[in-house]
Amino acid sequence: MKDLFDVSGKVAVVTGGSTGIGAMIARGFVENGVKTYITARKQPQLDDTAAALSEFGECIAIQSDLSSMDGLNAFADAVLAREDKIDILINNAGATWGAPVDEFPESGWDKVMDLNVKSIFFLTQRFLPALRAAGSKDDPSRVVNIASINGITHPGMDNYSYSASKAAVIQLTRHMAADLGPDNININGIAPGFFPSKMTAFLLPDDPEEMEVTEQPIRRLGRAEDAAGTTIYLCSKASNYICGHTIVMDGGVIAAS
Repeated sequence: MKDLFDVSGKVAVVTGGSTGIGAMIARGFVENGVKTYITARKQPQLDDTAAALSEFGECIAIQSDLSSMDGLNAFADAVLAREDKIDILINNAGATWGAPVDEFPESGWDKVMDLNVKSIFFLTQRFLPALRAAGSKDDPSRVVNIASINGITHPGMDNYSYSASKAAVIQLTRHMAADLGPDNININGIAPGFFPSKMTAFLLPDDPEEMEVTEQPIRRLGRAEDAAGTTIYLCSKASNYICGHTIVMDGGVIAAS
């Protein structure tokens, strides 16, 4: 039963890894001995995050735009030129859009669906040979798809394409897990609640730690150790028998809804 949560020596790819939950997960990996590739659209921010995380271990930045197939394929090619095996893929990159139901634009629908759902499927597809090469029956490779509690319950916001996309991520996780489990690729998801990020910044005060949280049983926002700990669990031997599920990580919001 020793070393159940050990992920040291593995190779991970974290999309949307320069900020928010992606950066939290990447730091958890780097600090625990995982060679970690991070990607995002904005090069300066990506480089800053990689430089900060490199103080704790090995973090490599590769800029990409995963919202298009050309950008997705260019990123996959860049990683696969460096790595024959990938132990962990974290599909975290995402976008949101808000508009009243009567005015919601097609552009806002397509932008969110392309990044939040389409890119997850096709990036995982591109990495399948490397994931298969890394996995074994006793230690499968891992894919973790970042969904949201907005895909489970009413968000209370007019982010229609976002909530629909995250519900799709949860079902896609189930579907791909059932099909790829026999290939020693273990796929699960995480549905976060309220974490400080660029996506939630408009709802936060200047210092999120000072925010009074009253709408969930655990009276605080999500923290870096919450995101990193749950992800490390899903990428370690401790979760070998967990397949096709999405863990709700929300401080009790869904339970209390």
